[in-house]
Amino acid sequence: MMPHPEAESLDREGMKALQARKLAALGERLAASAEWREHFARAGMHPRDLAAADGLARAPTMEKTDLRARYPFPFLTVGVSEVSRFFATSGTTGLPVLFGFTRGDLRRLTAQVARALRCGGVRPGDRVYQGFGYGLWMGGPAHEMALEEIGATCVPVGPGRAELVIEWLRDLACEVATVSPLFLSHLVRVARERGIEPKTHWGKLRLAIIGGQPISRAFREQLEAAMPPGFTARNSYGTTEAGGPNLGAACLHAHHRDEMHLINEDSVITELLDPATLRPAGPGEVGEVVVTTLDKEASPVVRWRTRDLVRMSERPYDCECGRRGMPLIGRIIGRSDDMLKVRGVIVFPSQIEDVVAGTPGTVKDAWQIYVDAIDGSPKSITVAVECEAGYAGERPALAAAVARALSSRLGLTIPVECHPHGALPRYEAKARRVLLKEQT
Repeated sequence: MMPHPEAESLDREGMKALQARKLAALGERLAASAEWREHFARAGMHPRDLAAADGLARAPTMEKTDLRARYPFPFLTVGVSEVSRFFATSGTTGLPVLFGFTRGDLRRLTAQVARALRCGGVRPGDRVYQGFGYGLWMGGPAHEMALEEIGATCVPVGPGRAELVIEWLRDLACEVATVSPLFLSHLVRVARERGIEPKTHWGKLRLAIIGGQPISRAFREQLEAAMPPGFTARNSYGTTEAGGPNLGAACLHAHHRDEMHLINEDSVITELLDPATLRPAGPGEVGEVVVTTLDKEASPVVRWRTRDLVRMSERPYDCECGRRGMPLIGRIIGRSDDMLKVRGVIVFPSQIEDVVAGTPGTVKDAWQIYVDAIDGSPKSITVAVECEAGYAGERPALAAAVARALSSRLGLTIPVECHPHGALPRYEAKARRVLLKEQT
């Protein structure tokens, strides 16, 4: 039995009808805001035009520049006194952008993330290490609230304190982890350095809900192979602008296909659009994730460009789990603003990761791309990898093996450097994979 049958059992036409009603209501709410009226006027529209059949398709898109131009409370549609708390973007390229949440927003976020976790396989009574971050980032608080809603037992450590976490995963017999894949990989490495073998000492751990950054299928499978028999690491996906970790969740069937459901389509409309033309991507095609929050009270977004690129499933509305109204997408394959065009060839960091993860002898979470320009069109790139501790071979031979695999995968000749174990940076949260050569 699905936990939200009224939404999760809708077919696609039923879901679109629900979205249309909510879009019209959203337009009415936004019409009361001068900022929103000004924003829609850019496209010769009024917020109430969202009620038209083609209203959303004609609406202007939103990007960080739109929000930063209205600092500190961009497009806030309630008074600050009605905001229960603020979350924020990472701020890696400027001041963090604040997003307000009313008490109603927090209740809805809790329900949305709980639905995603149930879809991913979390059950009442599970003991869960909660390893997503806290502070202004919403990953930790949202998962903690959702785990409480489900009836799971939460151990809210967040990222960091690896020496404690590796002991607790064993001693508390945790069954689930909600965590970034990079930090989970870090935990495996620290555990083995301290005589804890994840395959046996974490014997109750059956599931990780991973998110926070895109990883390749090869890296995910490497994580699964390091864990107890039957363990799975299921992808999840969300963004601060969409309201939290509430967009993508992998059911049992979707996981085997390396796909996710857009699990809260009754609250967040997700369009997949060609990043150059903004035309809809079809089944099997790659598109940029563009989101519209239907129920958000404090800080809604309309057609927010996430820059995340995914491939729509070949059969997006035909999952065996029965969620016909919640389309299937593949894992995040890159970002439109991280895409590198090298000598006419499109290169995504995820493709480099696939090769590194698939080459025996390399450290799977320690690699970099050095470029001569971060503008999407570097003239040259160099890939840096690390050899595993105790690697018996020669480092130049390992570099050559990675270079051959990259040439086969990309059709490019790319120089590869192989560094000693421990030489390259490790990341507990989002990794910085693309660096200017002068920064190295």
